[in-house]
Amino acid sequence: MRDRPQARLELIGRTYRGPTGWAPQHLPFRRSAMSFVRWQIRRGVLAPLDAELPGSPWWRAVNERLLRDGCEAVARSGGLGGEPSAHSVVLWMAFVGDPTALTWYRAHNASIVSAYLESRGLAEAENRPERFFLNVVLLRVLYAHALVTAPRLALGRLAPLGPLLGDPRLWIPGVFVSLSRVLPDRYPLDGEVTEYVADERHLGQLLDYGLIRPRLQQLYEWSAKDLAEPALLDCIRDGSPTYACPTRTATSGTQHTARS
Repeated sequence: MRDRPQARLELIGRTYRGPTGWAPQHLPFRRSAMSFVRWQIRRGVLAPLDAELPGSPWWRAVNERLLRDGCEAVARSGGLGGEPSAHSVVLWMAFVGDPTALTWYRAHNASIVSAYLESRGLAEAENRPERFFLNVVLLRVLYAHALVTAPRLALGRLAPLGPLLGDPRLWIPGVFVSLSRVLPDRYPLDGEVTEYVADERHLGQLLDYGLIRPRLQQLYEWSAKDLAEPALLDCIRDGSPTYACPTRTATSGTQHTARS
């Protein structure tokens, strides 16, 4: 399925049906997962590397890590033995046994963060605008997790709204993490970072300036602890995201200096 983007989408959908094809408690969580893959397909990042418009080695690798973890969790829930291949698989098994928004985010984000860290070399081969937005994607995904699991960190006095706003079974999280509000639906990017930031919708700017940016360092520190992934802290410094950005990086709409 590696060079068949639509087959990747079908596979991730099947992982939410369990080993027997019937997992009604898991199915509602497909919404966020499949929406994310559909966006990747539209953007072309999952296309074969030898296609007329080649896909992205980085995005393909991150998608594959999520698929592998999901497939292993399905196989294990069907009776496969042996040691889990990664800590993220252990978290997916916790989701299988107790399908809640909290367990889904923990498993999903553990796979995503692990993939980010494994694929750092591929990320550094992307152009500057793409590397910039890889940081934006990561912080948005971490923030959605915090809405459910650490709502006071995410929303302060509005914390009681967090679990509703972040529930992946609903459409509302799309407002907070929709990449179409942040990243153009084409690949590769051929403009300057400032051009794309200027085009971001007002809601996205409000989210980044008003909610995420003041909490960014705390968000990464909390996520690293909750996901048991201390290496995530290598992706931020003094409140500035630094993934694959050795010189300068930014949260969406604001430029910061990232010291290496």
